[in-house]
Amino acid sequence: MIKTKLIKLLSDSGKYIVSQVLWQWISLILQIIIVFRIGAVLDGVLKGSVTSQLIGISVAVIALCIAGRFVCDRMTVKASFAASLDVKRILRENIYRKLLRLGASYREKVPTAEVVQMSVEGVEQLETYYGRYLSQLFYSLLAPLTLFAVLFHVSWQASLVLLLFVPLIPGSIMAVQKIAKKLLSKYWGAYAELGDNFLEDLQGLTTLKIYKADEEKAAEMDRMSEHFRKITMKVLTMQLNSTSIMDIMAYGGAAAGMIVVIRHFLAGDVTFGGTLCICLLASEFFIPLRILGSFFHIAMNGMAASDRIFALLEMEEPERGRERIEAEQVGIHFDNVSFSYGDKQVLKDVSAAFPPGSFISLVGQSGSGKSTIAGIIMGRNKGYSGSITAGGKELSSIDEGSLMSHITMVSASSTIFKGTVRENLRLGNSDATDEKMWEALEKVHLSGFLRDQEGLETILTENGSNLSGGQRQRLALARAILHDTPAYIFDEATSNIDMESEEMIMDVITELAKTKTVILISHRLANTASSDYIYVLSGGKIAEKGTYDELMAAQGTYYKMFTAQRELEEYGRGDD
Repeated sequence: MIKTKLIKLLSDSGKYIVSQVLWQWISLILQIIIVFRIGAVLDGVLKGSVTSQLIGISVAVIALCIAGRFVCDRMTVKASFAASLDVKRILRENIYRKLLRLGASYREKVPTAEVVQMSVEGVEQLETYYGRYLSQLFYSLLAPLTLFAVLFHVSWQASLVLLLFVPLIPGSIMAVQKIAKKLLSKYWGAYAELGDNFLEDLQGLTTLKIYKADEEKAAEMDRMSEHFRKITMKVLTMQLNSTSIMDIMAYGGAAAGMIVVIRHFLAGDVTFGGTLCICLLASEFFIPLRILGSFFHIAMNGMAASDRIFALLEMEEPERGRERIEAEQVGIHFDNVSFSYGDKQVLKDVSAAFPPGSFISLVGQSGSGKSTIAGIIMGRNKGYSGSITAGGKELSSIDEGSLMSHITMVSASSTIFKGTVRENLRLGNSDATDEKMWEALEKVHLSGFLRDQEGLETILTENGSNLSGGQRQRLALARAILHDTPAYIFDEATSNIDMESEEMIMDVITELAKTKTVILISHRLANTASSDYIYVLSGGKIAEKGTYDELMAAQGTYYKMFTAQRELEEYGRGDD
């Protein structure tokens, strides 16, 4: 019932739990005082010894105790809120920092949708566990012992009966826990899978509509939803049954204690006031545990979520580099580099040089390993063998921040964020002036369009969907220009856009190559003709290398690919 890992992680926030227990305990003491004052007054009434002074003092004490309980309740809620706030802040900070330590390759180990669910729903579930459940657990142990100590001198038999019934409630909770743990694990797994698929279907809704596969996906989502509904109903049934059991234990225990004290009252062993005190306080033996039971199932769900959170937090991290690139011009060198995705080898003993200030192209059929090379350079693909140096430093030993500040990658799927053009450009350089931004937009031939709109304040929808494909890519290129790093990688940056935008982007890339190290990956081989050097990949190996003229003269793989592509383009234009 106690998650030790969570307690250790949130050890600095333990003061809020202690505070809640303390205020609840003080409230209980005040309630005991109220009940005993009422009992004393009624005893005085029955004995005929009650005085106006006794009534006045009792009323004043009761009023003060009620006010004190109000303050205690307020302070308990305040401490609970502080604990809840702390657990959400600490857990989300730890998840965020873990993702930073995992680096750009985190998606290889955990789906983004699952990270979102853990950070939102999972943490919210743990809010109840840490903000209410733990404090209630400790108070539930303290309250019966306090009441037993106070009521023992009134009727030790009745107090003992009440105390003996108390362990039956946590006993039933522990019995339910064994069943609940497995069930809630399935519940959270089904919930995460449903959320993951829903997010994927929502993002791909346009594609599903195009291929008329939306009905099939909707049916699949219905099946998953039905599966989740059944598990949810099992959880609710378990909660209802366990609640009924706890109610039987609580009310049965209170009734047993009352019966014992009433019998002693009828036998003349206990005063009327003492009997009333035990009857009024009998429920207080069980109410804290009953409240604990109501939090228990939420807490169990939170603990199931925490298993996934801690699986992420304890995930093995790639060895972090500490070296920093000092060179103003960055050259990259591959020496017998191999890389595999699981059992599938993608690169085999690749050796290639990308000297500082050079313009190098990587070409090859789909799946030949071009984008894998780009991913390795950017630190997304870990676990390569061989040697890769950037700026004279071994890639694996370079700090990721230093790597990102020296190499910029622009891909066909570069994300445009919802917001303004200015906000998107500032991602490349937070200190960029309006003048610098317009200069970058001018280079990518986007300034004219934006001046006709709202300028830098032009609103962009999610992923820039209110721009054309070419405009989105040119905006991504303008952002990359503002980043102003010594090296650039363009991974199919001109794919899926119109010819005019492609030519504009290639003009910018060619201009950048005059002062920067540029690696170009392009499906359109005509774009590689102006490169200083070209590497042709096939089956994860370097099949050919050389300048454009050398490769065309050799009439090998590159020549055949180039010729076939040119003929296809000419055929598409209707040329003879």
